[in-house]
Amino acid sequence: SVNVAHGMSDPSAKRDKVRAGSSSRPLSGTVWKRARHASVLQQTCESLFASSAPVSVEVIEHNAAQESEQLREKAANDEDGKATPQDPGAAVASDGKQPKAKVPVYVMLQLDTVWRQEQEGGVYNPVLKTPKALNECLQRLKAAGVTGVMVDVWWGMAEAEAPRKYNFDAYLELLRMAALNGLKVQAVMSFHAAGGNVGDNVNIPLPDWVLQVGKEHPDVFYTDASGCRNPECLSLGCDNEALLVGRTPVEAYRDFVQAFLQATEGYLGWVVSEVTVGLGPAGEMRYPSYPEGDGRWRFPGIGEFQCYDKYMLADLKEKAREVGHPEWGHGGPHDSGNYTKCPWETGFFDPQNGSYKTEYGDFFLQWYSGMLIDHADRVLGEVAEVVRGWQCPPQMAIACSNAEDGTKTLRQLEEVKLGIKLAGVHWWYKSSSHAGELTAGYYNTRHRNGYKAIMEMLGRHSAVANFTAVEMRDCEQPEYAKCSPQGLLAQLQEDAFEFGIPLSGENALQRYDKFALDQIEHASYGEEAIDSNCPQLKRLTFLRMGQSMFDNWDAFESFIARMNRRVPGDASEYKVNNVFQ
Repeated sequence: SVNVAHGMSDPSAKRDKVRAGSSSRPLSGTVWKRARHASVLQQTCESLFASSAPVSVEVIEHNAAQESEQLREKAANDEDGKATPQDPGAAVASDGKQPKAKVPVYVMLQLDTVWRQEQEGGVYNPVLKTPKALNECLQRLKAAGVTGVMVDVWWGMAEAEAPRKYNFDAYLELLRMAALNGLKVQAVMSFHAAGGNVGDNVNIPLPDWVLQVGKEHPDVFYTDASGCRNPECLSLGCDNEALLVGRTPVEAYRDFVQAFLQATEGYLGWVVSEVTVGLGPAGEMRYPSYPEGDGRWRFPGIGEFQCYDKYMLADLKEKAREVGHPEWGHGGPHDSGNYTKCPWETGFFDPQNGSYKTEYGDFFLQWYSGMLIDHADRVLGEVAEVVRGWQCPPQMAIACSNAEDGTKTLRQLEEVKLGIKLAGVHWWYKSSSHAGELTAGYYNTRHRNGYKAIMEMLGRHSAVANFTAVEMRDCEQPEYAKCSPQGLLAQLQEDAFEFGIPLSGENALQRYDKFALDQIEHASYGEEAIDSNCPQLKRLTFLRMGQSMFDNWDAFESFIARMNRRVPGDASEYKVNNVFQ
């Protein structure tokens, strides 16, 4: 049986059932929201546990922060300085300092975890691909000590048929499966297409109705100096243009997130832990300056500026006129080379006399990078408001009692985080211009920090940053490309720490060798040799679940054990059959 109850912070206190509208007085907004959310949780739990062992579930008031503080004080007062058996926290060190918390590990699911299947009448519906095999994989991940999984919620899947016609059924099935296996889910709102980036093995385009708009208005796509359009995602230049059947792109993104959160409300805060908002190609906050999929770019080319759609050109023209230099408003730098060039082969990025150092260069780069930051600010502003509206009320928890063995567990409902992805453009990082970063939209050079403005913007929306290159080492990169993935990560860690932004990490390439796994562990726990004072990452997302992972399972399982700061092979603390652990 499943009961939803509402009680005091003391779990032993009497828990009065929540009945919306049971009082003669009208409920306040907060009380009504709490009652509604409890009701949705009840329905979700009833559906989840209908066929499992007899389990009693209650939604209660529970202040986890207060309890944790009490437990820490109790542990600190113990003579031996260790936590009591009831304390879920870590032991207190002899010097009185709290040890670093473990970095939770999420595993990125395959791009085609949800796929479009043809139904009767030629209708295509999104479905879970091989659900039985997926469930078995999730069980193995949980048993190994993985905290959760990351999944792409594709715009081209869930709103494919028509504007505002959403279908999240397959994603709900995945959330149900994750919940029953005790795993959390990081949901990425993927407003881009799959198929043109490193590691893409599937083709998932934008919704057909969006592509149709692109045929009629080709400037909705990013465009380079040669006029080549990139249909991977919409240009930020048209953010406020009502071209999508009466809506602007920003409104379409907001509505999509709103629909997803409404559909998944019963899983928010205990299964869905983060909503990551796609802000560009590959879901990253950047311009598509290095499109490898169509052959225009190859590593370590500097890439090209993507500012030649009519909307961006119009804005550039206006900004140039405002600063008294209308001649600067005709396009990007004429001497910035092409996708595959090296910095010294161009006039704009030349290490000695590059025009990126001139007044014009500074104007253009500030405008180009500023447009990207403004884009993120606009989208996050809309989405953050939506997420706040669907947050579970504070100090709520799900208490689960197993009628068969008498075990009791408690799952605190947590705030659903809002996040973005930052690209790991590490090539040319050791050069003066950082050309690869500049064309991608990060105005970061040897003499200018381009990420602080991004962190400041994220702080306005209480957003999390995810960095995508944590497995890479400087010594593995070609010397002539002046790469420094470790230096870039250290800079981002310092900047995120300064602005109080939680920084998570992903590996860019799927690797299981000792060097890569050791590097991820060291980067995660702030043990980088470049800067020993770097704070640890808040979460790691490991790319990617698939045959390669299971072929290297021993290495991966040992890595997860180290990430969880336990002895490899000791999985006793992870119980697959307990959905609340």
